[in-house]
Formats: sequence, structure tokens, C-alpha cells
Amino acid sequence: MRTIKILPVVLLLLATIASCKKSFLEVKPDGQFLSSNYYQNKDQAFAGLIAVYDVMRKNSGGFENMITMMNAGSDDHFAGGGGATDGAGIQSFSNFTINQNTIPTSFWSDHYQGIFRANFLLSKLNDVPMDDALKVRFAAETKALRALYYFNLVRMFKNVPLIIEPVSSDKMYDVLQAKPADVYAQIEKDLTEAIEGLPGVLPTDELGRITKGAAIALLGKVYLFEGKNTQAATQLAIVNGTPGATNQFGNHLLSNFKDLWVVSNKFNAESIWEANHSALGTSYWGIWGSGSDEGNSVNVMVGPRGYVKKTSNAPDLPSGWSFNVLTQDLYDVLNGDPRFASTVLDMKTLATNGDAEYVAGYQNTGYFLNKFIPTQADVSTGGGDAVLNYKQNTYIIRLADTYLMEAEALGATGTRAQALLDAVRARVGLTSIPVSMAAIKLERRKELAGEGHRFFDLVRWGDATSKLSSRGFVAGKNEIFPIPYTETLNTKLVQNPGYN
Repeated sequence: MRTIKILPVVLLLLATIASCKKSFLEVKPDGQFLSSNYYQNKDQAFAGLIAVYDVMRKNSGGFENMITMMNAGSDDHFAGGGGATDGAGIQSFSNFTINQNTIPTSFWSDHYQGIFRANFLLSKLNDVPMDDALKVRFAAETKALRALYYFNLVRMFKNVPLIIEPVSSDKMYDVLQAKPADVYAQIEKDLTEAIEGLPGVLPTDELGRITKGAAIALLGKVYLFEGKNTQAATQLAIVNGTPGATNQFGNHLLSNFKDLWVVSNKFNAESIWEANHSALGTSYWGIWGSGSDEGNSVNVMVGPRGYVKKTSNAPDLPSGWSFNVLTQDLYDVLNGDPRFASTVLDMKTLATNGDAEYVAGYQNTGYFLNKFIPTQADVSTGGGDAVLNYKQNTYIIRLADTYLMEAEALGATGTRAQALLDAVRARVGLTSIPVSMAAIKLERRKELAGEGHRFFDLVRWGDATSKLSSRGFVAGKNEIFPIPYTETLNTKLVQNPGYN
């Protein structure tokens, strides 16, 4: 199966984009691939499109990935790791001491790298001698990706520059932040235009590319975050179809929740949009986190340290780094739920029973995120460093997520909202409960635990202060990240409130 991944030659020739030292806009279009002579044919245009796709790895690639970072700032996880200084960014977000110097710059710069690549491709695409229908599709995919990157930025930082054309070097220090409403309007525009040019289903050799359903699902999610519930419900209903049935794009809930976490079960029927990883990229420490590594870093990060299997009652696992340990509160919420075993690796019980041993890491609770813990069979035997070459894909949006978002957008009331909630519960053998906002919130917490959604959910619902104040969360400040200091230096960017 061929899936979308960045090509080494593209990475080499786009190296200047990947190095943003003084500013997220300080990029020099040097070399063949960024010259005015580039995009002479469809193959070069496709290489440019792949470069835009590559930033999707931010979901779960590298130490500074979206999943482990956003988990750490929720009430479901601690940062964990080897100690209080093991990753200043993730630790300071988890205890809300984060500031302009500890925020990892890559959460800002990596997304703008993707946006820069998208802008450059879109500026050149019309002049490429290739089939017009293919141009339309490439443009649609590029706009959908740009929308995703801006959606992440505006949720994390709120006050961000809106750049939709290549910026010349003499203008890069004069860029101003846009109103969040204007950023959201551009996201809506990009997705609305993208939907028209995207295919509904993909052939096997194109799995990993964006579909019409993925763009519609993201648009529905964007509307929900804007509080445009009517529009959100309309878009999400297009994706969801009849609750519990197969939708028009071929998506349906998997019958077994545990199958969502089978490493080989990539691009399954429940998956709407996912970040693709490979063990074939031979990633090594020298390139880890640079954008050219292709492995899933969440896998090694969330595993228990110093793991030793003692009896056949314990799983056969490689050791990890003990990040994102579960809080006791999440353990208690999940205890007794059919999704518990797929979500929680209970090392406390395994160690107590003598079935396995592990080294307690920082903030250890004994509970680990089982959704992403690999088995020994998943360890790469190819080149590169094995711990950096795990291959599990991660979901950006899956159908159970869109079901619960639509139920929320419907005001958590009515026959359809009830059916959507029931379908998510019925898939794991749970009976119907009356639909309500409280029920939807709890179901999202159980269903999507550890997938990087919880912090954003708490902020959207206005629940972050009540759930996170004991961790140091300050209302009116910690709903968003500070802008990295290096990005404000010698620019006109204004730091976010509370972080000066």
C-alpha cells in the first residue's frame, strides 16, 4: 500500500523552510525546489503537495507533538516523563507555569512551515502544465491542510498572523496578528472551497490523502469551536449519516473498540482523517523532530520505563519514557467501562501481582495510556533508531468523535442527538442513557481519552477553570499558549495577555 509521506529529496531541498531561527517567516527560497523555475510539471507539483502534507506529522511525531502536549495540560494526564525537567514545555504546560521561554517554538513554527508551503504551492499551481482536474484536487488538498494548520494555531495561540500568500523577506518583520474571527473566516473559506474539489472515497493506493468527508468533518468541528452550532450540526450530519449505519463515504463505527488501536489497522472504516507514520523511514536521533523523521513518537513516550515482563499474564512490551501517565480521576472514570482495557495499562496491578516490573517515572500513578503503547512486535527491525520508528497512525478525526460533536451541536437534546449518543455507547455494549450535555461530556472523556482532545474540550465548554485550577490554571490566561519569545523578537507580534 502506498501512502502519503515526505520524500527525502523534497526534505533536502526544502531544508531552508524547516529552519526558522529568528522568525516563523524567516525563510529563504533557495535551491531548485523553491526557485521561480520550480513546478514545471505535475510530478514537481505533487512533491510540493507532499511537503504540505508532511506537517501533519505534528499530531504524533517528534517529542513536541500535539497529542502528548495537549494531554499533559488536561485533567486526564500528568506530563510524567523522567523528571520535573524532562521537557520544559510539556512540564510547564502540565502545571501551568508555561511562559514565552518554555513554550516549544515548534508548535508555532511547524504549523507556519506547513502554511508557507501551502501558500507557495497555491501561488504556482495555476501555471503548472497539468490536467485541470488534477490542479483542482491539489488545490483542494492544500487548502484543507492550510485550514487544519490554522485551526491548530488559532486554538493554541488565538492571536496569530493570517498569511495566505508568500511573504517577501523585506516584509516578514512587519506582519501583524489578525483578529481570531478573521482567521476562522479564512479556515471556513479554505474548507468550503476544498470540499468541492475533493474525492468522496479513495482507491487503495491513495489512502492517507484528504477526502471530502474529512474536510466536511473539520468544517463542522471548526463551526462548533466558533459556537456556530446550527452550521456545525449541518456539516457533521453530512458526515455522520444515520447513527450506527455506514455513511455516504463508507465510514462506520468499528464493531470492536479495541480494533481502533491495532497498529496494522490503518485507514479503517471509522477513520475520517489520520496522520500517517512509517517504520520505513529509518529515523535516527540526528533528525528526530526536524520534520524528516517519519515515526510515531507518542508510542515510545507513553510506555512504562524499564518494563520487564515476568509472567504470561503481562503483555510483551518494549520500554518507554512514561509520559502522559493517567490521573487517578481518569482511572476512576474509566474503571468498569468497556473501553478501560484498551485505554489503560494498569501497571500498578501488574507490578503488585508480580506479573511485570517497571521503573516509576515522574508523577507516576501506575496507569499508562494503552491506546498508543506498542508491543514488541511493533518494534522496527530496520535501519535507524528503533524507538523513533514506530508506525502506528493516529486519528485527527474519527467517526465517534463526529457523532458526539454533532450531538453537542444539536444542543444535547432531541431524537437525533439521542441516537448519536446511543450509537457510541452501543458500540461498546452500553445501554442508552438520556442525552444531555453532561452525558455527552462524559462520553467524550471516556471515548476519546488520551487522543489529545480533552484540553480543547474543557476550554470550549468553559470548564477549564473548575477542572484545572488545582494544577495552576489561571482563567483568562491559560486557555491559550504564550507566543514563543523568539517569534516576537524584532517583529511586530504582540504577546498574549498574561505572558508579558
